[in-house]
Amino acid sequence: MKFILPDYHIHTRRCGHAAGTPEAYVTAARAAGLSEIGFADHIPMYWLPKAERDPGLAMQEEELAEYVAEVVRLREENPDLIIRLGIEADFIPGRTEELAAALLSAPFDYVIGSVHYIDGWAFDHPAHLTGYAQRDIRTIYAGYFRLLQEAARSGLFDILAHPDLVKKFGYRPEDDLRPWYAETAAVFAACGVCVEVNTAGLRAPAGEIYPALDFLKVCREYGVPVTAGSDAHAPGQVGYAWEQALEWLRAAGYREVAVFEKRRRRAVPLE
Repeated sequence: MKFILPDYHIHTRRCGHAAGTPEAYVTAARAAGLSEIGFADHIPMYWLPKAERDPGLAMQEEELAEYVAEVVRLREENPDLIIRLGIEADFIPGRTEELAAALLSAPFDYVIGSVHYIDGWAFDHPAHLTGYAQRDIRTIYAGYFRLLQEAARSGLFDILAHPDLVKKFGYRPEDDLRPWYAETAAVFAACGVCVEVNTAGLRAPAGEIYPALDFLKVCREYGVPVTAGSDAHAPGQVGYAWEQALEWLRAAGYREVAVFEKRRRRAVPLE
């Protein structure tokens, strides 16, 4: 039987910037031939006062329990499909205690950590592109990778999402990034977190899977486990470019992927 990667990075309308009900994503997963998926909507913006939280970027605090109940219900209603309860949480320096408390509120199967802000600047948001012209690109990349490493060291996350998201809009330094890749992969390995192969980069100006193949190869050399996610924001994106994701993994030397249940990881062979 042909192996189909689990898709652990699926968003729904609850995160405010995606479309579609959870039921629609389940239908799409079946159509794509997937046997395991995981929802990972954005956790409420815990680092901001409630009045300043943007409903277009993450669910509101009162929606979290509803989100959990919805995924649990879908799991019960669809026993033929493995459905995991995940969550995506931004790493914000100095606010780890608030996040740790929020993560205790539900029985998550896995927690995806992500870096979307550098000193408060939402570098991956199209409304804030002018920030690239106002900063040195090398400084941007250095700041991003340091935050990614700090996120891994926090111990809060099982998976680090789209680990070179900073390339999203195609801005890249001329410097050799391999030293940053090696340093970051070493931190991932030491902290026991997974790297995520995320196909959303193919839908962005970067035109490339996250992470770059050279980065993924270094992660493999350091023994960093790996998961996969489409970062779907519409039902039709579930399992997006899944054959390319599988080729990316194999090209990097991976022969197994990680799956999660109740925050416990195990490896599943690719072949």
